[in-house]
Amino acid sequence: MAIDYDKLMAWRFEDVRHRYTQRDTMLYALGVGLGTDPCNETELRFVYEKNLLALPTLPVVLGYPGMWLKDPATGVDWVRLVHGEQGLKLHRPIPAEGDVIGRTRVTGIIDKGQGKGALIYTERSVVDAASGDLLATLTSTTFCRADGGFGGPSGPVKSVHELPTRAPDHSTDFATQPRAALIYRLSGDYNPLHAEPAVARAAGFERPILHGLATYAIAGWAIVKTVCGGDPHAVGSIDVRFSSPVYPGETIRTEMWVDGKVVSFRALAVERNVVVLNNGRAELR
Repeated sequence: MAIDYDKLMAWRFEDVRHRYTQRDTMLYALGVGLGTDPCNETELRFVYEKNLLALPTLPVVLGYPGMWLKDPATGVDWVRLVHGEQGLKLHRPIPAEGDVIGRTRVTGIIDKGQGKGALIYTERSVVDAASGDLLATLTSTTFCRADGGFGGPSGPVKSVHELPTRAPDHSTDFATQPRAALIYRLSGDYNPLHAEPAVARAAGFERPILHGLATYAIAGWAIVKTVCGGDPHAVGSIDVRFSSPVYPGETIRTEMWVDGKVVSFRALAVERNVVVLNNGRAELR
């Protein structure tokens, strides 16, 4: 079954009401990998309820519509899809607990051609359920590797942020745990690609891979820790392109270039010397 452009563009999402607690916020931070050193006071603020803070990337798991592309009616081969890009704009500081509503819509579909795949652009608004205040806007690109050639438009595609050509101003390493994906998935992304070896092999990977949004959060944490003095409220937006998967247990090195309020960044899997996040752009408040 091929993608039906008009049908997918008009795909109807139910509002997702999401009550999250301090426990959820701590579990998310533990899934990202914080707290491996229980005496690290900076990380403790995100994994311990006393004066708890939320990581700025927490909205990626709030009001999440689930694996909607797994529905056969989408026409997408969900086993072959990967996360292509992620954007996040924070309109207000994210509280450590709350009641929110996630509203998702498809904003674009690009046909890259037969054998070249397709891109699906979506947007999710996360609003406070009581006040209606907009907390965050998320944009996402899904690369459907097996679904090109359905006769859809070939553009326009999103432009990418070019990284500076000078040496990075900062670089920081973060060692992921072999069980990282099994913890991160408990925050709501239950795609078996990240847990079941047979599914990972069917998708072309040697073993389950880490969620792209976990790698994204690790790079976000590197910016918070290195550039923002540990203050998550200093981050206004984070946009990035996913360029290669990470295997749980690998070390992620985040390289950063700071130009005023703009932080350009990329991330590498150190053991393989492979760029896993590229063309990153964060804006500080």
